[in-house]
Amino acid sequence: MSTTTLAGTVNTQANVYFDGKCVSHTVTLADGTRKSVGVILPATLTFNTGAPEIMETVTGTCTVKMAGSDEWKTYGPGESYNVPGNSSFEIKVEGEPYHYICHFG
Repeated sequence: MSTTTLAGTVNTQANVYFDGKCVSHTVTLADGTRKSVGVILPATLTFNTGAPEIMETVTGTCTVKMAGSDEWKTYGPGESYNVPGNSSFEIKVEGEPYHYICHFG
């Protein structure tokens, strides 16, 4: 099911990953641009990517390690990080839930 607005469509069916530790909703804008808006609960998770992504932090903090790197970087509200396509990244969330917007492409 989805809800259509002048700005686009929100998929009201949640995307639930890692036994509920990550929950998001997909938003498709009127121009076809796709994003997801979600939350990650405290955990250490590994995500695989198809398309390149920009992960924008809304609230909370996370620590991220990109595939092929040994370096963990911390991101907070207002900060973002790029994830290459056809890759993966590890994310650690401790304490408060991490709220994000994922920009695809």
